[in-house]
Amino acid sequence: MKDFINEELILLVICFTVFYTVTGQTTYPIVDTNVSEFYSNNDVISEPNIGDVFYGQDATYKGNQSSYTDNGDGTITDNVTGLIWEKDMGDKMTYEASFSKAQKSNLGGYSDWRVPTIKELYSLILFTGKVKGAKSFKLFIDTNYFNQPLGNTNIGEREIDAQTWSSTKYVGKTMNGDETVFGVNFIDGRIKGYPTFKKRTHSENIMYFRMVRGNTDYGKNNFIDNGDGTVSDYATGLMWQKADDGKGRDWQASLAYSEDLELADYTDWRLPNAKELQSIVDYSRSPQTTNSPAIDPIFSTTEIKDPEGKSGQYPFFWTSTTHLDGVNPSASAVYIAFGEGQGKMRNQLMDVHGAGCQRSDPKSGNENQYPTFFGPQGDVRYVYNYVRSVRTIKM
Repeated sequence: MKDFINEELILLVICFTVFYTVTGQTTYPIVDTNVSEFYSNNDVISEPNIGDVFYGQDATYKGNQSSYTDNGDGTITDNVTGLIWEKDMGDKMTYEASFSKAQKSNLGGYSDWRVPTIKELYSLILFTGKVKGAKSFKLFIDTNYFNQPLGNTNIGEREIDAQTWSSTKYVGKTMNGDETVFGVNFIDGRIKGYPTFKKRTHSENIMYFRMVRGNTDYGKNNFIDNGDGTVSDYATGLMWQKADDGKGRDWQASLAYSEDLELADYTDWRLPNAKELQSIVDYSRSPQTTNSPAIDPIFSTTEIKDPEGKSGQYPFFWTSTTHLDGVNPSASAVYIAFGEGQGKMRNQLMDVHGAGCQRSDPKSGNENQYPTFFGPQGDVRYVYNYVRSVRTIKM
């Protein structure tokens, strides 16, 4: 009997140890967007109450508020993620040159600098920024800690031409077969893919790079299928709706759908903010290369037809985050493209930004008038985007 009890105790300890190993380590904490204002489809509003329209948007839920320490040696520590960053990026350089810089750097007395992945880099974005087209009003990064230049208008650049590249190459091609690297634009608040080579000038493209070190697990998911229509990511501490419901909605309806969702006996679902949703993008996948959306196959995603009626594309997914851009800065919200970031240029529909890009759509509009195209790269606007709800795992 004693041996049996000992065996039971050993088994219990092993099970607890395995559970703790799987669930007890949040290695990929999501830094909040820091959004504190509330918005309707076209204006700033007072905080909605439960059950009101526009309840459940970004500012309703407070996540890990950004927190930094200036180490006084040219480095900044992110107290949420554990990542240590280069304060000043220096000059623009080519993609290949950035890796050489990281390898040779001894900034702050450290020799383990690297070029950040797109998920590491996106941890720095704050959606308190504001832009109107090419004109910057407030940057999408904390300028109390990080030096962020604007584009040099004296040489013909726009203010928004100061993108920061990551180490993450797009697994597909953009434009007309261009090799592409994902970057974050902290001037206009977007993730896009940028060609590594300028065909017009037959020269390598140059961008800014911000080196990073520490927490090499950041950006790596730890998904578990719970078998009840939900997927837990124990790296971030978030639980996800496994399958979207196959319906497109405007922003207001998407907020309401997530707030009203009852799934797997949980009722505390919400529409994810921009940084939460971007955390589940799988940048090793794309319609071009894996015939799939840019998300782990543990999830189910509705296949859609592109604006020309071709199958094999996947939806844009709404976030709860308003994107302060344009003539009416309250009128657009952030989405993540899990299919190609398509646009129409020279009357040709193509992948202009890459699967996994982050842009924004008008929050509402006449459904019969969409999809349509907007801007210099003819970005596809669906407006009636899809929803994948999220909740916080309570340990």
